[in-house]
Amino acid sequence: MAPLNGLFEHPIVQAPMAGGASTPALAAAVGDAGGLGFLAAGYKTPAAMYEEIKQLRARTSRPFGVNLFMPQPPAADPAAIEVYAEQLAGESAWYRTPLGETDQGSDDGYEAKLAVLLDDPVPVVSFTFGCPDRTVVDALAKAGTVTVVTVTSAAEALAAHEAGADAVCVQGIEAGGHQGTHHDDPHADGAGAGVGLLALVAEVREAVPLPVVAAGGLMRGAQVAAVLAAGASAAQLGTAFLVCPESGAHELHKRALTDPRFVRTELTRAFSGRPARGLVNRFLREHGPYAPAAYPQIHYLTSGLRKAAAAAGDPQGMNLWAGQGHRLARELPAGDLVRLLAAELDAARSSLATRRP
Repeated sequence: MAPLNGLFEHPIVQAPMAGGASTPALAAAVGDAGGLGFLAAGYKTPAAMYEEIKQLRARTSRPFGVNLFMPQPPAADPAAIEVYAEQLAGESAWYRTPLGETDQGSDDGYEAKLAVLLDDPVPVVSFTFGCPDRTVVDALAKAGTVTVVTVTSAAEALAAHEAGADAVCVQGIEAGGHQGTHHDDPHADGAGAGVGLLALVAEVREAVPLPVVAAGGLMRGAQVAAVLAAGASAAQLGTAFLVCPESGAHELHKRALTDPRFVRTELTRAFSGRPARGLVNRFLREHGPYAPAAYPQIHYLTSGLRKAAAAAGDPQGMNLWAGQGHRLARELPAGDLVRLLAAELDAARSSLATRRP
């Protein structure tokens, strides 16, 4: 994996999880244990992003990455947002909190964050919800930064390759949190939407000559071995790190991952207006079928409700993002988890080697 070579001892990447789960403490612990830690700039101001970078640098000298959200197009149907807001009036009354304002912009401070990262470069920058143009990638390369683009199809991987990206993060349908599709197509919603990780890694490997970081439902070292055998150069894990003490995820969220009341996950637009995989709870069941394709407007609309539910100790009203492997979560310090995953990876490789004729 030429562009990322030397950035980690173990091919284990901690996923950037926006919304508070990814912290400087988590990224530092992963890096110090030989993996690659990430900060999530999504939903943060440029100043807040830079503050976290400074905090991380104070904790470790190991390489790390920062993830940016790409700017989004205007909502296609503002009337649909109004209808959804009316539907959520009962939630607003129940949690005694107003619905959020939806006109808070859709670029997530992208240009200002890029300016910070070009002025004071970090080792790796990844992109989600789209692909930067070549001028951005070239500027980051000139600054010495490795660029990674999240993709969910071979076509998106081709776009990343044409833009000059150094690597792609291939996200299978099993992944928790938001699907990083470049263009949100509501007509693609449904039980058959998306491609499983192993099949997608193979498709992308045949489509582009870029190194692949595989993401989606990975919780054990043997699974890491499987995606490496399929052609990936590293594995990215998010849900596995959510329950670590260094994670900034809410305690209710951490406990829900292995709570027998939450038996499965689904892709939903209920909380943000974009497909995201989370544990099936009351809010998802009641509102998921009616949520419009309007990101980040629905994210802003429901933000107060989600915070109020957390404050009330009610996981049934929270966005409990989780990958399909969430039941396998292990409550370990992040460094211990990286070392355990690495040991499991080595054991899986050794087992495979002994089985070969």
